Amino acid sequence: MMHQQSMMVGDMIPVHSEIPVHTEEINNVAYDNSNSFAYDDLFPALPHSQPPVQRNIQQVTNKMRVGSSLHTQVFHVPYEERKLDNANTFGEGESLRTCQSITKETGAHIEISTGKDGSLTFLITGKNSAVLDARRLILSYFQQQASKQINIPKEHFRWILGKQGQKLKDLEKLTATKISVPSIADSSEVITITGTKEGIEKAEHEIRVCSEEQSRKALERVTVPKIYHPFIQGPFGERVAALSAETGARIHIPPASTQSDEIVIAGEKNGVLAAKAQIVQIHEEMAKKCSTVRVEVPKSQHKYVIGARGTTIQEILKETGVSVEMPPPDSPTGTITLHGPHNKIGMALSKVCEKANSVKTATVDAPTWIHKYIIGKNGSNIKKITQDFSKVHVDITHSEDKVKIDGPPEEVERAQVELDNFVKNLLATLTYVELSVDPKFFKHIIGKSGTNINRLKVETNVVINIIENEGNNIIRIEGRKEGVAEAEKELREMVNKLENERTKEVFVDHRYIKSLIGVRGDKIKEIREKFDRVLISLPDQGQKRSPIKLRGPQEDIEKCEKYLHKLMKEIAESSYVQEVPIFKQFHKFIIGKGGANLRKIRDETQTNIDLPAEGDDSDVITVRGKRENVEEAVKRIQQIHNEKANIVTEEVTIAPKYYNSLIGAGGKLIHSIMEECGGVLIKFPPTDSDSDKVVIRGPVEDVEKAKQQLLAHASERELTSHTATVRAKPEHHKFLIGKSGANIKKIREQTGARIIFPTEKDEDKEAIFIIGREEQVEAARKQLEVAVAEISNVSEGEMSVDPRHHRHFVARRGEVLRRIADDCGGVQISFPRQGVNSDRVVLKGPKDCIEAAKTRINEIIEDLEAKVTIECIIPQRHHRTVMGARGAKVKDITSEFDVQIKFPERDMTEGADIPVRNEESSEPTSNDIIRISGRPENCEAAKKALLDQVPITIDVEVPNELHRLLAGQKRRELMQTYDVHILMPPNDDNSDIVKVTGTPTNVEKAKAALADKIVDMEKEKEDRLLRSYELKFKVDPEYHPLVIGKGGSVITKIRADYGVQINLPKRGEPDDDIITIQGYEEKAHQAKDAIMAIVHQLDNQFRDEVDIDPRVHRRLIGLRGKNIRRIMDEYKVDIRFPKQGDDSIVVITGDEDNVLDAKDHLLNLAEEYLQDVVDRYQRPAAPSLDFGEVLSGESASSGVGTQNSAGFVVKGGPWEQRAPDTASTHDFPSMPSGPRAAPAPAPAAPSAPAAWGPRR
Repeated sequence: MMHQQSMMVGDMIPVHSEIPVHTEEINNVAYDNSNSFAYDDLFPALPHSQPPVQRNIQQVTNKMRVGSSLHTQVFHVPYEERKLDNANTFGEGESLRTCQSITKETGAHIEISTGKDGSLTFLITGKNSAVLDARRLILSYFQQQASKQINIPKEHFRWILGKQGQKLKDLEKLTATKISVPSIADSSEVITITGTKEGIEKAEHEIRVCSEEQSRKALERVTVPKIYHPFIQGPFGERVAALSAETGARIHIPPASTQSDEIVIAGEKNGVLAAKAQIVQIHEEMAKKCSTVRVEVPKSQHKYVIGARGTTIQEILKETGVSVEMPPPDSPTGTITLHGPHNKIGMALSKVCEKANSVKTATVDAPTWIHKYIIGKNGSNIKKITQDFSKVHVDITHSEDKVKIDGPPEEVERAQVELDNFVKNLLATLTYVELSVDPKFFKHIIGKSGTNINRLKVETNVVINIIENEGNNIIRIEGRKEGVAEAEKELREMVNKLENERTKEVFVDHRYIKSLIGVRGDKIKEIREKFDRVLISLPDQGQKRSPIKLRGPQEDIEKCEKYLHKLMKEIAESSYVQEVPIFKQFHKFIIGKGGANLRKIRDETQTNIDLPAEGDDSDVITVRGKRENVEEAVKRIQQIHNEKANIVTEEVTIAPKYYNSLIGAGGKLIHSIMEECGGVLIKFPPTDSDSDKVVIRGPVEDVEKAKQQLLAHASERELTSHTATVRAKPEHHKFLIGKSGANIKKIREQTGARIIFPTEKDEDKEAIFIIGREEQVEAARKQLEVAVAEISNVSEGEMSVDPRHHRHFVARRGEVLRRIADDCGGVQISFPRQGVNSDRVVLKGPKDCIEAAKTRINEIIEDLEAKVTIECIIPQRHHRTVMGARGAKVKDITSEFDVQIKFPERDMTEGADIPVRNEESSEPTSNDIIRISGRPENCEAAKKALLDQVPITIDVEVPNELHRLLAGQKRRELMQTYDVHILMPPNDDNSDIVKVTGTPTNVEKAKAALADKIVDMEKEKEDRLLRSYELKFKVDPEYHPLVIGKGGSVITKIRADYGVQINLPKRGEPDDDIITIQGYEEKAHQAKDAIMAIVHQLDNQFRDEVDIDPRVHRRLIGLRGKNIRRIMDEYKVDIRFPKQGDDSIVVITGDEDNVLDAKDHLLNLAEEYLQDVVDRYQRPAAPSLDFGEVLSGESASSGVGTQNSAGFVVKGGPWEQRAPDTASTHDFPSMPSGPRAAPAPAPAAPSAPAAWGPRR
């Protein structure tokens, strides 16, 4: 009440917008009741205005409203109509799952609630169709369904079904029922409706209404000869339209192109009968007075009789009452038939002849190529010719050398004369020429973006068309004769030039292309200007093998080619490069003062000399130019170097075969020697050189040290790197190596030498290298030479192979023979040609290879003769499992047992993969039989392996209460690990049986793993039970923030330390002092002790309460608590402000001295802030209303007291009204249909006016 009163006073006193209104001082003023005034007298209510007309507002609102695509529907299911199974399980998840499935199926949002009487209320929101679908499904699940049968005539079924059954579907949605209509083949007239009672009644009503509407309709077919149809239809269809409007029936008269005499009338019975009577009457009348006349008219003039869309025929019918029947378009005759009254036939015949002769047709000879000139640009010429002949039509077809003219005879004759003169004039001034040109020249004639051809067109004012047809490539020139002659001449010259042109490719080193182009393209520009008749195309940058392409006259191309070769030779000679390693510290002497030495060498030797950058680690100087000049420059650079440094050069003789081992991988060994020896330069001879001299250059001591190390390494390599070479044909290498490397391994073990066979990358495929000590290499070489000699002893052998086995060896392009040859040292095997009856097989090669090949062939023959085929019966639905992913399992079995396995074609008939009961007793089909071919013992082993892959299903007992723990990740891990499928029973089934499906081996492994999992889950269950211990204890809510800590740091640490869950109640809850801890019992008590330790520590601290005016609380706290946190940090205390805005008690906790210091500081700040508030609210008394001295500070200072000092008092104002109690059912009654809250005790206060609205 105080707050509301202060706000009213604040409204009357001007206050700055940023200062909150606090009126504690005003509230302390004592008012004199004798001078009080009634609020209703001082502030009378405004006169009641007329309420606005709701209808107009609604109309305006409806106009402005935007249509929504969402619809909401609420409906109820009474308890007595609910399904009992759903009624028993409601609230246990079943209803929720049902609604979720309906939501997923229809897309509508569903909310359900239950009343005290057990009825269900559903609220559905969504699109209209989705809401109707959801409503029908909900009623079918939750409301008892009834069924009713009604008899409807079968001929009305199609009207009930609608187009494609859409009308019936809409009716089912609208009424939430299921309507079964008999099929066409069924003679029954009974329609069955299933659904709720209300829905059945609605559906039956709609069906009967539809049937009754159709009962009132009729359909009649009247046969009237086709010649009378125009009289029934009337001119422009006016008569039949009037008849339809009069009777309300729909009259369908067959079109003239349809040879049918039947007229169909549909609609209401009375209307149909009336229309039929009138049609029959018209027919009878016309049959009595109708006669027929035929007249011959040329077919070309029929279109003038018909008119645009038949309007002329309809006009004749309207004027004379005679119908004109035209012959079919494909009829060879031109006979037109007239039907009508005797006295009107003559008039109609005259009109037909008049229309037929009203138009004349003439032709003008004009070649097709001048048609476009006759038409002119945008039709200008033809418009000019026909502008005086408005009724003349000119038809120009490009397929004929004619122009057709039709229209009134006199205008046609005049137009024909003008057009004929125009054509003759065109033929006299225009001509055309066709040139046959090779299509490869077209792009050059056209030019880039058509520049050449467009230029020629503009210069000669002709039309040039390039025509490319199969075998007919022509350039056609059209225009005035002189322009055509000029264009033809230039084109022929261009073609002759192109025919004489040649193209040549000049291959040059790609490294010199940049030098050929020159700086900014100067050199290539000079070459192109010199050979201006040659087109020079350079390769793209980065292409190493692309040539320079030259195109132009033969003679010029040859000259350009010679010049290019000469130029490239000069560039190559001046591009010799040599690198000179010079120690970095001596580069300055090479450069000289101000670069004098370097400049002198460059000028005198005509070379380019590049030194490494200052920060570069390289010490190599690069010299480029002609070879002799480069060598001279290098000599001078080395001379300067030698003069300035004590540098010597020494050569060491080392065999080239040790170079690679001395250099080491990536040059690591030689670099390490160079670094150890003061950075000397060690240079090995080039690979293509025969020299064995290694050059060492550097200071004397360092060179000597490097020399010693190199010789020591070379000596060591010489002892262990003696090599020898044995040559053998590549196809014999396999025999030298032996199976799994047995032969070569034996030689290595006996001699200790290393034997290296050539790889695919080696060019010499015959050389076999032996590395090791001299004696080891010699022993290995002898053994290898003996083996090579034995293998190289080529001989010829033969054997007999039964002809019935020949096909196996030569099939698939001799794949089996190639495999034998590869395995047996490249032996050549020749079988008799096809058609030759012989069993002689010839083998050529080393003797050992021939014997090995014979042995292998005999083994294959033995396998073929022993080959059998057995059947393995496995139901088709298991075939995919047996084969495995991409046939992996069956491939393993095939390779392991050396058999062939053929699976039958899959049966694609419906239901082939569905398991059949009593399968063991059913006969196997051809699709269940798997055929295995191979040796008998291998086939049996493979059959057993296949049968072991057939999945089985076993039952494993797992306690039902553990199913929840097994489902999810644990189940997936078991399925993936053991390749099985684990099926859990449904949630509503209390069974303990879990089904495991897979191969027998995997199933047993999974069963054992499940048993282990059960033990683990039992332990986990026990552990969960131990962790569920709950401990509750009381802690004063004022300590809760300190237990939580800043940002939850304290309580998070306790939870982490003891592994427990700690729940603190929300402020204002009934048990807001109860803290709940859940976890292990021991840990829960330890966590409680930790919390209580914090509480006890706080209890031991000094606590003081300070009374501070609430108006300054916000300023003391500061923005987001910034000020109060600074005070708390400064004085090491905890300060708590009251939650209620009118409470003035502030609590300070901490050490006693700190609390007292903080208290004094807060009081000083509060006094300072309060003075600011008083200063801002002070103002003189208002001129019209005497409020008195409302501020206590002001009253005290005045020292004068009067009876009216209480101020201006108003009673009965809104600020005296009681604030509404949100817990009161009187102020906040519950909704009528919703569940009622428990009534709250009413506050102990006298009855007060209603809390809402003005008090009147």
